[in-house]
Amino acid sequence: MQKIKWYSFGGTKVRGYGGTRIDSSLKIGRANYFRMWVIGLSLIICQLAFSPARAQQSQCGIENTAFQGGEFLTYDLYFNWKFIWVKVGSATMSTVKSKYNGQEAFRTSLITRGNEKLDGVFVMRDTLLSYCNATDLSPLYHRKGALEGKRYYVDELWYSYPNQNCHIKKHAIKASGEHRWDEVTYKDCVYDMMSIFLRARNFDASTMKEGDNIPMPITDASSLKNSWLKYRGKEHFKIEGTGEKFRCLVFSFIEREDGKNHELIRFYVTDDQNHIPVRLDMFLSFGSAKAFLKGYKGVRSAMTSKHK
Repeated sequence: MQKIKWYSFGGTKVRGYGGTRIDSSLKIGRANYFRMWVIGLSLIICQLAFSPARAQQSQCGIENTAFQGGEFLTYDLYFNWKFIWVKVGSATMSTVKSKYNGQEAFRTSLITRGNEKLDGVFVMRDTLLSYCNATDLSPLYHRKGALEGKRYYVDELWYSYPNQNCHIKKHAIKASGEHRWDEVTYKDCVYDMMSIFLRARNFDASTMKEGDNIPMPITDASSLKNSWLKYRGKEHFKIEGTGEKFRCLVFSFIEREDGKNHELIRFYVTDDQNHIPVRLDMFLSFGSAKAFLKGYKGVRSAMTSKHK
């Protein structure tokens, strides 16, 4: 089992596992809050991301006990519009067995689509794709293609692990059409919004205590973010429409910007082996948004958190 370490970041005491740490010198850009739809659905269970792991292909690997190929999750997206909640879109996430450069892999995709009501205000068409090693879930490749408003851009990441380091080749296509390339090597493990989701689901949350803060280094083709998660305990949640009730773990996703900590998302995941996200509350600069689990199939383990 890896040793627990504590770090001080912006006046907040943060717990980390192994070599994972927060670098206070990194700059945090202003959040595009519409992207919270995507960030929320792919990071909602990142509280699990820094669990102790067995020796694997790389230090960034972990044994998969939470999901299998053929899992399919669907969500409804809502926005608080003049004191009423209006459905503004949907999201789907699927994981299948595949291959990447000849090796066995999990291929995971997340697609979010705004409906006509949202299109009248802000067009949202986001597609995220990720390949992770099927043996230990270490990330191999990530791509995000996004149309947000009138802005279309692409982020791509290629991972390799020389000398037990994490090397990432980055490619960004800006809204202007400009291509930018970069390569960075980190001594610690770094993840993207999709690969951290899969790794996250294999953590034993029973070791966590209410109030714990866990660092979460996440990168895209432009920057590495200083962010962490706060564990808020357990609650019961009923899904509207289906009437299903779940015992959930509750977490907040927090970023530090302009000298202040900002809670961007509060999310609820099933308190069982699957760790499926069932609800997200997103705190936007112009209002509030929510995402609710609509359906699921192909889950690996029994949904023991479900109750009458």
